Amino acid sequence: MFRYKIIKKSKASKARIGIFTTPHGVIETPAFIPVGTVGAVKTMQPDELEENGAQIILGNTYHLHLRPGEKLIKKAGGLHKFIKWDGPILTDSGGYQVFSLSQGDERGENDCFKKACSTFRQAKISERGVTFFSHLDGSKHFIGPKESIKIQEDLGADIIMAFDDCTPSGVSKEAARKSMQRSHRWLKGCVKAKKRKDQALFPICQGSIFKDLRGESAKEISSYDLPGFAIGGVSVGESKEKIYQVADWCTDILPEDKPRYLMGIGYPEDIIEVIKRGVDMFDCVLPTRLARHGVVWIGSQSNHGYVSLDLRKSKSRGDLKPLDPSCDCYTCKTGFSRSYLKHLVSEREPLGIHLLTIHNLRFVFNLIENIKDLIRRGKI
Repeated sequence: MFRYKIIKKSKASKARIGIFTTPHGVIETPAFIPVGTVGAVKTMQPDELEENGAQIILGNTYHLHLRPGEKLIKKAGGLHKFIKWDGPILTDSGGYQVFSLSQGDERGENDCFKKACSTFRQAKISERGVTFFSHLDGSKHFIGPKESIKIQEDLGADIIMAFDDCTPSGVSKEAARKSMQRSHRWLKGCVKAKKRKDQALFPICQGSIFKDLRGESAKEISSYDLPGFAIGGVSVGESKEKIYQVADWCTDILPEDKPRYLMGIGYPEDIIEVIKRGVDMFDCVLPTRLARHGVVWIGSQSNHGYVSLDLRKSKSRGDLKPLDPSCDCYTCKTGFSRSYLKHLVSEREPLGIHLLTIHNLRFVFNLIENIKDLIRRGKI
């Protein structure tokens, strides 16, 4: 039911092009996964996502569990039918959110996640899982490996993630080791709990920025005969160089004949660099989040020469040029001027966010298409 076939390997790097077959269609990798946290990629219709190049989207287990609840979604026929998306879907495990949307945890190791809100309360870790308090209303909840898998099976995504302890940035090596080992124990629980055969379970490599821990984790999760593998615990505060280094360490060990998914990568330069290091899939909220704040990416789509244009700045007020004449997205082809788009953003008009989101997503998909062309020609 799940197959991965490499159709082209670069001669210049570890980059490759592959085809991953799922029950809801094939994914040609490298592939960017737009984030639809609560079941929607913000402002985008499903047909617009497909038209712009999306092959797969991501739903968030934590948020969908809290609202509207997996039981309702299951009753509706699963997430595909509920949101009217016919292509592949990936759901994360909720492991990151139970920490990042709580006010730290009893270890005191993820201060970078703390939020200045009185409704956030401390998450508590046990061997069974994590007790946490909803960021919506402070209500008490528990998710462990068994619970995460059950929620994801009810949601019905094609790819589901193992429940893991997402190690925050800046922890000691000993703390990173304990966190990694907990993730490995939880992985066993996920494998045992999983019942559905039409879902691909991806385990997650942890180990922070320590090469020996990353190697140990990559070998441990590779011992499971699973359809794909993920690299977690990056993009939580590390430098770009460390992220690239971790990607290199992990892809040197993770199975070559399975897709590799690096979680939380979205800047254009990061996409280029991790693809060169053998990563096949990646997700990030950046293209849509930046659009909501009036920021778009324009320029080169095959190297690091792009620029970020902030339409909130006053210099865009009288700029009647199209957003990016070289772009083939709806926003640019239609010729909406930078001046008009700035006006929409300034007025907080939803159309402005929508048009900028279309552009930013198309920019990323065009970038990946250009990278694939460079892989075919042995240039990257």
